[in-house]
Amino acid sequence: MNIVESFTCPVPLRHYPQIVLGHGSGGRMMAELIEHLFVPLFANPTLARLGDSAVLPLDGLELRTENAGLAFTTDAFVVQPLFFPGGDIGKLAVNGTINDLAMVGARPLALSAAFILEEGLALNDLGQIATSMARAAQVAGVPLITGDTKVVNKGHGDGVFITTSGLGLVPAGIQIGPDRARPGDAILVSGTLGDHGIAVMSMREGLEFETAIESDTAPLHTLVAELLAAVPDVRCLRDPTRGGLAATLNEFARASQAGILFDERAVPVRPAVRSACEMLGLDPFYVANEGKLVAVIPPEKAEIALMTMRRHPLGQDAAIIGQVVADHPGVVAARTLIGSTRVVDLPAGELLPRIC
Repeated sequence: MNIVESFTCPVPLRHYPQIVLGHGSGGRMMAELIEHLFVPLFANPTLARLGDSAVLPLDGLELRTENAGLAFTTDAFVVQPLFFPGGDIGKLAVNGTINDLAMVGARPLALSAAFILEEGLALNDLGQIATSMARAAQVAGVPLITGDTKVVNKGHGDGVFITTSGLGLVPAGIQIGPDRARPGDAILVSGTLGDHGIAVMSMREGLEFETAIESDTAPLHTLVAELLAAVPDVRCLRDPTRGGLAATLNEFARASQAGILFDERAVPVRPAVRSACEMLGLDPFYVANEGKLVAVIPPEKAEIALMTMRRHPLGQDAAIIGQVVADHPGVVAARTLIGSTRVVDLPAGELLPRIC
C-alpha cells in the first residue's frame, strides 16, 4: 500500500501561502488548488475524472443476494483545534464517516468530502489536513472519489469545516438498530473511553498530564466485520461520539423501551483520562470517543463477542459492562464505585464544544 507521507506545496500554490477568496471562485485559482493539492493526494481513477458526480464501477461489488442493502451516511466535522494529539480534523472526518457505515454493519465502499475553507487559512495547514485524510483513507482501504471546495470570508468560518459522506454495502441477514435491544442482552464496549474528548480538551486548554493522552480516532469497519462473522445476530452498534457512552446507552434504552444497567467499575477508562476528568469536573461516560464502539449482544453470544473483539488490535481492551433489563424501561442506570445506583441521563448540553 502506498501511504502518503507528506504534503509538498507545488508551484503555483507556492505563491499563495494562505487561502484567499479566489481559491473558491470556480476559476483558475480554484482549479489549481484542486489539481495540485487534492487530486494528487486522493489519486484514484474515479476521482481523476473530476465530473459533477462520481460513477463508482460495480465490478466486484457483489450486488446480488449477498448484500441486503446500500448504506449511506453524511457527517460534518468542526473540531477545534484543527490538530490535536493523535489526529486532526482530516483523519477524524475519514474515520468518523467510515465508522457511521460500520455501525449498521456495512462494508465501506467510497467517500466524498466537501471543504469549507476560511480566507486566511494557511495553505500548509490545509496540506497537512488533506495529507492526513489521504493517509487515513488508504489505511482503511476506502477511496475518496468526489468532493467540493468553497471559501468564505475571513471571520465567517473557523479555519476549515469538512463534510464527508460515505457509501457501503450491508450483507444479507444483518439487522442492526437502536430499537433491537432485549432484556437479558449483554452490553459491551470495545475499549477505553474518553480518550478523544480529553485529548482535544488538553490541547485546547494547554493542559499537560504526566501520561500523554491521545485521540483514539480509528476506522472500526474491520473490527465490526470480524464481530459480525462470529456473531451475526448483533442487536445494536454505535460509536459513542458526542455525549459519549451515556448518550449512546440512552438512545438504545429509549428506542428499545428497555432499561439498561451497567457497572461503572467494569467500564475501561485510562487512569490518566480518569484523573483528567476529575480535575476538569467531567464524567468520563459523557466524554466523546472516535475509535470505540458499544455493542448489544444476545446473552448466549456475549463471551464469543468479547473474545472476538479482544483478538482485534482495536478491541484489545474490550469489556462486558452491563446488560439490558426489563426494569425502568427507557432509563439508563449505573452501579457506582461505592455500590449505590444512579440514573445516567442524556447530557443537558455540550460538554466539550467542537470535538468532532
